[in-house]
Amino acid sequence: MATAELVFVPTSGVGHLVSTIKFVTQFLNRDNRFSATILVLKYPFAPTPTDGISNPLPPSSAITPATPRIRIIHLPVPPDPPSLQILSKSLEHYYSLYIASYKTLVKNAIIDIAVPVVGLVVDLFCTSMIDVGNELGVNSYIFFTSCAGFLGSMFQLETRDRCVGVEFDRSEADSIIPCFAHPVPMGVLPRYSFNGDGFRSMAIHARRFKESKGIIINTFAELESYALSSLSEAGIPPIYPVGPVLDLESENRPVPQESQSREIRVWLDNQPPSSVVFLCFGSRGCFSQPQVVEIANGLESSGVRFLWSLRRPPPSDKKFEAPSDYADLDDVLPEGFQERVKGKGRVSGWVRQVDVLAHKAIGGFVSHCGWNSVLESIWHAVPLVAWPQYAEQQLNAFKLVRELGLAVEMKMDYHREGGSLVTADQIERAVRSVMDGEEAGEVRKRMNEISKKSRETLIHGGSSYISFGNLIDDMLASSL
Repeated sequence: MATAELVFVPTSGVGHLVSTIKFVTQFLNRDNRFSATILVLKYPFAPTPTDGISNPLPPSSAITPATPRIRIIHLPVPPDPPSLQILSKSLEHYYSLYIASYKTLVKNAIIDIAVPVVGLVVDLFCTSMIDVGNELGVNSYIFFTSCAGFLGSMFQLETRDRCVGVEFDRSEADSIIPCFAHPVPMGVLPRYSFNGDGFRSMAIHARRFKESKGIIINTFAELESYALSSLSEAGIPPIYPVGPVLDLESENRPVPQESQSREIRVWLDNQPPSSVVFLCFGSRGCFSQPQVVEIANGLESSGVRFLWSLRRPPPSDKKFEAPSDYADLDDVLPEGFQERVKGKGRVSGWVRQVDVLAHKAIGGFVSHCGWNSVLESIWHAVPLVAWPQYAEQQLNAFKLVRELGLAVEMKMDYHREGGSLVTADQIERAVRSVMDGEEAGEVRKRMNEISKKSRETLIHGGSSYISFGNLIDDMLASSL
C-alpha cells in the first residue's frame, strides 16, 4: 500500500510530458510505497482544428495513467497569465512567467492531497514551483528531460550571468563549457544565449536548480561519463542519471492514420535489413517549401532507400502551434518526385517514430536531435544524421558528432528560423555517409556498443538502476 506521495509538475510540451509520465510509471513499478499525482498545465498556445488532419500534440485529456497509483489532475488556465507582448521578445521568458502564474493553483492542488507529500518533482521550466514546495515544507527535485551536456551549459549560463552579467555575442570565440571535452562554437549555443530576456530567464532556472534536493536526469553514466563527472562541483545538488526513460510502446503518443501506418509497415517489411534512411523531426519538425525541395532532390540523387515524415508548418501568425499533415503531399514536393522514387522511397505524414526505428529495415536516422529521439535511436542502434532545428538541439548535435561519434553531421549550427537552406548536395552527402560511406562503419560500431549499454544500465546492478535506488532512498530519508 502506498504511503508516500510524489507530485510532478511537467511542462506541456509533448517531449517533456511523455518522458515525465513514463518516469512516474517506472518509479511506481520500482517501489510500491509510492503513489503519484501529475499536475497537467494547459498548453499556452492551443492548437487550432486541422480538418481531421493529425496534430502531434496530444490533448491533455488524452493522457491516461498507466496504473491506479497515478492520479492526473488537469489544472485550468491561470487567472493572470503574462502579456503576449513578452512573447515577442523571448519565448523562454514568456513561458517561464506563464508557468509561474500557476503557483497558486499548484499549491491548492497539493494542499488537497490527503496523503503525505514527500517530494515535488518539477520540469526544468517549472523552477518557480520550488517556492510552493518551500511554503508547504516539501522537498523539490528537478526532472531534467535533456542531456547532461545541456544541463552543464545551463550552469555555465548562470555563472556568466553572475560574473559578467550580459548574454553571449555571436562574434565571441568558442566557449569552454565544463561538461564538454571540446570548446563549443557560438553557432551551436541555443538562441536564447544571445537574447537578453531569454538568457536571464534560463540563468534564473539554473540558479534555482541549486536550491533543489537533487536533479533527476534522463541519461546514463556510460553515455555521458565526462559530462556527469563535471557536474560534481560544489553547489550543484546530487545528480541522479536514471535513463534512458523511453516510451517504447507509444502509450501517450498521438495515433497516426492507421491506414498509412499499415502501408508503411508493409513497405518496410519488403525492404532489405538496414537499407532505409528514416527522416523525422519530432512533434514540431517542419520546413519551408524551398527546403522541402532541397531535401527531395538530395534524397533522389543519393539513390538511398528512404522513409520521410513530412509536416506542414503552421501559419505565420500562429507559429507556436504544432505542424500538421499535408492534405496532398504533391502540393509541396517537386513535380513527379513521388512517382520517380516509387518503390525506393516513401513520403508520409505523422508517424510513430519509435515504432519505425525499431524496424529491421531502418539503417540510418536523419533527426532534429531532440533528446528523446536521440535515446530512442541509441536504444535501437540506429546511427544518426544530426540536423538540429531549435532549443538545445544544436548542443545535442555537437555532443553526438564531436564528443560521442554517434552521428554524422548534416549542419550542426542550423536554425530553422535562420533563413539559410541546407542544399541538396549536403543532404545527399550526409545520407550516403551514414548508410554506406567510410564514416558509417565506425559510427555504426559505436552505436551498437552504446545501444547494448543503454539496455544493461537499466537492469539489476546497472548504473541507472543503482542511481534510481539511491534517489528513492534519499527521497525517503530526507522526508523524515
